[in-house]
Amino acid sequence: MKVLVIGQGGREHALVWKLTQSDSVSQVFCAPGNAGTQSEATNVAIRVSDIPKMVAFAKEESIRLAVIGPEVPLVAGMADAMREAGIAVFGPSKAAAELEGSKSFAKQMMWKANVPTAKSETFSNFEAAEAYLEEREEQPLVIKADGLAAGKGVLICDTKQEALDGIKSLMKIKEFGDAGKTVIIEEKLIGQEVSILAIVSGSTIIPLETSQDHKAAYDGDKGPNTGGMGAYSPAPLVTDALMDEIIEKILVPMVNVMKIEDRPFNGVLYAGLMITNQGPKVLEFNVRFGDPEAQPVLMRLKTDLAQLLLAAAEERLDEMESLEWDERPAVCVVMASEGYPGDYEKGRVIRGLGEAAELADTKVFHAGTTSKDGEVVTDGGRVLGVTAIGDSISDAKLKAYQAVKCIRWDGAWCRKDISDKAR
Repeated sequence: MKVLVIGQGGREHALVWKLTQSDSVSQVFCAPGNAGTQSEATNVAIRVSDIPKMVAFAKEESIRLAVIGPEVPLVAGMADAMREAGIAVFGPSKAAAELEGSKSFAKQMMWKANVPTAKSETFSNFEAAEAYLEEREEQPLVIKADGLAAGKGVLICDTKQEALDGIKSLMKIKEFGDAGKTVIIEEKLIGQEVSILAIVSGSTIIPLETSQDHKAAYDGDKGPNTGGMGAYSPAPLVTDALMDEIIEKILVPMVNVMKIEDRPFNGVLYAGLMITNQGPKVLEFNVRFGDPEAQPVLMRLKTDLAQLLLAAAEERLDEMESLEWDERPAVCVVMASEGYPGDYEKGRVIRGLGEAAELADTKVFHAGTTSKDGEVVTDGGRVLGVTAIGDSISDAKLKAYQAVKCIRWDGAWCRKDISDKAR
């Protein structure tokens, strides 16, 4: 069958790489793709925002399965358009994707489902938000832009002044545009974060192996939030008993409440959790594979991904047998452009990719790259997801950073402590 992967980041390269390994897949297209997907699939120059053109291409090429990677086209309704055109698509409807498109909507659904999450208030008026903060006693808070902000619209505020500055940057200065028209002010949860991704179709929920993202820009979880500076899988913090609790108290209630609300979920339900002293609490829901979590998780997956996603798309996920996994852990280190998560330059030539590709148990997934004059150049803030699998977390980390050392471009940088929390 022919498969179309929609998107151009590291997650999409990982999906392309895994899908091409399926015996049932004859050809993989990636729209628009990047320099990495270009070497493993056929890139198609269609913007992820161009839904009519994407659907027309899928029909012309007789695509059997469309896999939508990023959140933006999902929130815009691309999955609905594909389904209306008779194309099997892996990804939630526009109505279900609002779980990620609006953090205030997600909070409403969590309250209805009695899912544990941080106490919060929602504001669409700056003066009202300001007055609320002024009246509160000094305590750490988290300010979130309600809409999509590429994973960066979350501000951790340890003081009242930081919180006041935060709502000003989101609602007045509009640092993230319309995403910050409405803000959520919530208590800061203390603990360790984990990412729980599950394939969902109808009432069937198949959790994937656990992972842990590193959102802060710098070592020791310092600096501003990013789209993710690295991840590892599995997360030892999540025991079998804890996973059972997460499924029972979080995943099942959310899938049920979405069905009750006439927004049935089909795709990846991603729960970003904080493991607190009171148990797991939801920080956010996403409606697609995480990036960079997808890279180490998919590296460990042995089950045929194409058949798994097709079964979900065709609402026969309950027919799937248990997933098979490589027991070895995997670590992904994101290499970023100088200036990220702020402003950065594009077009810098990347060297050493061939040298890194020769290393065993290692895969360099491209995120913000493109080809120019026969060379691979930077084309984004997060440029590469250097991923390795090893006999232990420390072994996988060592292999990943050995590959990182092979690769260079002007202004390249990365965190040095990815996966250290697992020890």
